[in-house]
Amino acid sequence: MTDTIIHVGDVGTIFEVTVVENDEVTPVPIGLATVMKIYFKDPAGTKMAKTAVLVTDGSDGKMKYVGIAGDIDLAGTWQMQGYVEIPAGKFYSVKTRFTVHDNLSV
Repeated sequence: MTDTIIHVGDVGTIFEVTVVENDEVTPVPIGLATVMKIYFKDPAGTKMAKTAVLVTDGSDGKMKYVGIAGDIDLAGTWQMQGYVEIPAGKFYSVKTRFTVHDNLSV
């Protein structure tokens, strides 16, 4: 994920995850993935799955999702985790936490 500060209502935020081997360093090549999802859990505990796309050719294990209107609707600590299905098996990324900030409204 980028170092972008995220606010409630943001659109266009890029959420990126990397799927790695058990050594937590070596990327899993995901170029042949038949399923790519990024799962989100909001501060209230609600979970949602979003379809991800490759960042490059997949050899780096990176995939992303670009946020749309209505995705980021609560301030607080969120979690995300990537999931892929490739010919070699099913793999998850490490869970990542990020903070969503509230806004001043008129």
